[in-house]
Amino acid sequence: MTDTSSSPLRKFANFVREHRTQLTEQWMKIVIGDVDLVEADKLTYLQLADHLPQILEGLCLALDVEDLERVEPAIESNARIHGMIRWRQGYRIEELVRELDLFHQVLADALEEFADSDSTFTRRHEGRARRLVAETLSMVTLTSIKEVVSERDRKIDEYTGRLERANHELTLKQRLVSDLYESRMQITRSVVHDLRNFLNTFSIALQLIERAPSKADMALTLANRQAADMKQLVDQMVEYSVVLGDGAPFTLEQVDLHELYAELITSSRPAIEAKKLKLHAQFDPALSAVTSNRLKLKQIAVNLLSNATKYTKSGEIELTFAMTGTQHWSIRVSDTGVGIAPADADRVFDEFERAAGEDIPGTGLGLAIVKELSRVLNGKIDFVSHPGVGTTFEICFPINDATEPLILAGAVAGGR
Repeated sequence: MTDTSSSPLRKFANFVREHRTQLTEQWMKIVIGDVDLVEADKLTYLQLADHLPQILEGLCLALDVEDLERVEPAIESNARIHGMIRWRQGYRIEELVRELDLFHQVLADALEEFADSDSTFTRRHEGRARRLVAETLSMVTLTSIKEVVSERDRKIDEYTGRLERANHELTLKQRLVSDLYESRMQITRSVVHDLRNFLNTFSIALQLIERAPSKADMALTLANRQAADMKQLVDQMVEYSVVLGDGAPFTLEQVDLHELYAELITSSRPAIEAKKLKLHAQFDPALSAVTSNRLKLKQIAVNLLSNATKYTKSGEIELTFAMTGTQHWSIRVSDTGVGIAPADADRVFDEFERAAGEDIPGTGLGLAIVKELSRVLNGKIDFVSHPGVGTTFEICFPINDATEPLILAGAVAGGR
């Protein structure tokens, strides 16, 4: 084992330690004067020196023990930190290599100076010291470069990920715009179709009055029914346009659910009983007040009840207000109506969608309004339906309304 207590290489290491400040300043002067090191001119003294003292100490330790492998982990750790710092300071790889090469030259000059001043420092010692310096600086350079490349690759991956996410969002927005365009075209076609039917029927009624005055009452009845249907279409289109265009923050308030429940029963019972249907209502006594928007909750329930009444010829309508877990509550409306075919389930909440094959008046906007209002109130919609048996819609709301809307349940992409 080598005795390093008075080793010539240890003497050189001590020389480097003693002259560390001078060597650092000498190196910095060369670096600042080098035209190829652009980023170095932008740094302060401390920023430029950064990890140089630690790298120098690692070299001195290698000289002390005359074995690079024994101190390799510490040198590599310092070199990684140096590489990371230079990357953050904007260095290019060639600049990093160049400044470390200049550092190597400063150390080579210091080695010659020490060799000239110490007669015990032979050429053999100088050769071993020169090799250790070269190997140490080579390790520092390689490790620093690896760290710079690693940081660069990580940044590239980060930017690539951002770009991919942005591209995905753009694709979704393009698809949304396309779907929105198609939806608006569908609305236009549907409204034009309804207007044409209205005008045709109105024209027939006027012709009937002109040709057969004795049938004027029947013609007027027909015209009035068409006018009422068109008024319903216009009123619901206005309601839907208000719902979609209302981007202003809505008011959150304490809503007395039992009071709202009682109002809904009173307002919906006449239309339900006019069709000789039964209304069953149930209110969970565990419910009290919630934080939400009373008007929007009422709009949702009214549209669900109206929809259920319209598509039910016999049987019953059920309205339920209930707790769902500890943090949520729900409005549930069930009917014994025509039901929804599985093939139509995905279109239930689309604008102007109506039950297939049913000659039932309406605009097909009721459930589209329910969907949009539920989204605004962080409601999660679910429904179960069986053709010829009936349909149940249930919307789950938070007891205290949150700021971020919940994602609608799987079967809510489509309306009657």
